[in-house]
Amino acid sequence: MVASRQPFGLIALFGSGETSPTGGQVFEALARRLPSPLRTAVLETPAGFELNSAQVAGRVADFLNVRLQNYRPEVVVVPARKRNTPFSPDDPAITQPLLQADLIFLGPGSPTYAVRQLQNSLAWYRLMARHRRGAALALASAATIAISAFALPVYEIYKVGEDLHWRNGLDFFGPYGLSLVFIPHWNNAEGGAILDTSRCFMGRERFEPLLALLPPQMTIVGIDEVTGLIVDLESALCQVLGAGGVTVIKSGRERRFEPGESFALSELGPFRLPDPALGIPPEVWAEAQAALSEPETAPPEPPAEVLALVEERHQARTQRDWDTADDLRQRIAALGWNVLDTPGGPQLEPLNDKGAGKPL
Repeated sequence: MVASRQPFGLIALFGSGETSPTGGQVFEALARRLPSPLRTAVLETPAGFELNSAQVAGRVADFLNVRLQNYRPEVVVVPARKRNTPFSPDDPAITQPLLQADLIFLGPGSPTYAVRQLQNSLAWYRLMARHRRGAALALASAATIAISAFALPVYEIYKVGEDLHWRNGLDFFGPYGLSLVFIPHWNNAEGGAILDTSRCFMGRERFEPLLALLPPQMTIVGIDEVTGLIVDLESALCQVLGAGGVTVIKSGRERRFEPGESFALSELGPFRLPDPALGIPPEVWAEAQAALSEPETAPPEPPAEVLALVEERHQARTQRDWDTADDLRQRIAALGWNVLDTPGGPQLEPLNDKGAGKPL
């Protein structure tokens, strides 16, 4: 008897507004297709260079805990910030939650930093393996750019003034036969009448020569502000949700898809479903398979030292002392535990264990 194939997970790409009411609708569209309780991992890597990266990721975790409460979310922040540090995306214990997650989120930060830290990392391979075993991915801002075949170096051009260029991206859709470049903030208008900040702050004047620098087979996918694009690999369809639309530029032809519209993945290129294990180290694929087949076990009891730190952190958060709360989260993680901030209060989950968080 041949085992049934696990479906590839959904993918949601945000132009912006992932924690807005519209963003909540996109997340809910994913959650409706996923099991409950909804095991969710917020991967901190794109903002890992920022001193407040834990706070940036924590805000998203707090949003998901509230917005998806009907799906009983169990949200874990994965502090895989920088290679060759105690918080490395190559650390097996830190990235373990990715193997159990049904929903994985990556968001704001720097696209080029995200590529440098995730390229060929354990975190990236575990993310891909889990997605090809059914987990949904939600990507916003820097992460949306980083998964492109070529990533737009926004800060380097817009803030630093480097010459127009592209960087190699993570090329997430390459194994699916698609050569894609994603541009969030497509219709950004922060510059007002004086400065064109569309095309992710590049403006039309800079974006046209940028297009000329790309290989001719590339397809550009521009996603408007407060807009999500849901990609369903199994049905080979894309759906636009939110306040704006999606612009696709392929072979010099531009097409526009409005909110509520769906279109075939073939609009983006010669789409195909690969062998699920393609490009993933065999040992990572094996552990991803095992993670889904292992029975649930009760997590160990947290020691008194950890409980005291969690209570101290809870008090710091109550007083909105975010810096102290972030430091305490790191101390708790160093002792082998992750804090889940839920509407019912903090819960603990062993970093190297698959059990549900224990209420305090």
